[in-house]
Amino acid sequence: MPVSDGHENIPLGISSCLIGEKVRFDGGHKQNRYILDTLGQYFSFRPFCPEMAIGLGVPRETIRLVDVAGRTEAIGNKNAELNVTQALIQISHDQKSWQQEIFGYIVKKDSPSCGMERVKVYHKDQPQRSGIGLYTDTLMRNFPELPVEEEGRLGDPVLRESFVKRVFIYHRWHKMIEAGLEWAALTEFHARHKLILYSHNQDLGRKLGRELSAAHEQPIEEYAPRYLAAMMSILKIFAKRSNHVNVLEHVRGYLKQELDKSDKQELSNCIENYRLGLLPLIVPITLLRHHFRRNPNQYIERSYYMQPHPEELMLLNSL
Repeated sequence: MPVSDGHENIPLGISSCLIGEKVRFDGGHKQNRYILDTLGQYFSFRPFCPEMAIGLGVPRETIRLVDVAGRTEAIGNKNAELNVTQALIQISHDQKSWQQEIFGYIVKKDSPSCGMERVKVYHKDQPQRSGIGLYTDTLMRNFPELPVEEEGRLGDPVLRESFVKRVFIYHRWHKMIEAGLEWAALTEFHARHKLILYSHNQDLGRKLGRELSAAHEQPIEEYAPRYLAAMMSILKIFAKRSNHVNVLEHVRGYLKQELDKSDKQELSNCIENYRLGLLPLIVPITLLRHHFRRNPNQYIERSYYMQPHPEELMLLNSL
């Protein structure tokens, strides 16, 4: 099975407070040990605090998102004259030179500058969790395919695995672009990720494959961004257990002539127990890896499905 990307630390953006920098309004931080100790083995972090960058300083008055005649603005909690809306938007635009060199971003949840979703927006002093931090909103508009996640959501095993997987795939995409974009390379890229796409949404994965096959008459430089957008959109769909079962059954089909009756039964029972929620995904995948080591198959060997990221992260153990 392929090792995801060798051991090259992949650059990620991150809210400065999450790596322990004392940039919070009260001079504190929100250091996250999982990010530093575990993800830090595979990712290198580019910290940034937009509130510090626009000159708010430490300590500082807290800001909040407020609905102003249908517009979301960042205004001081106590001093309504403090309005940093345009400053936060502009500071995000100003970071594009380094943002385009990263492959994912971890932001601080609930932050009026950095939160990714469900940030409080005040409507006549009544909060609704409907907002996005202004810095992060601008970042995601500028780089719509960039994997972005909040540190709080990384505690969810499905969201954590989804984010890390998208980072590795996005990184591989850019490595392919750097090597020189050709139809053969894009076709190979799709083949190696096809089963992953099927685990998220089989219909959309098949549709993307058909579109790729039919796209060869047009310039690849025009098609590639559309492929990337469609692929990343599919990868944002949660991979359901039932979809994984379908992919596991498909992969098992490549062994139907190689396994004896008892091995086939063991593999069937393992996949069924995963379907029932009695086993994590890593168990049937480990058993399949074992059989493919004994019975190599070139297509499965090159597929990233059974090792989408380094085993040491143990992300499949909780799915």
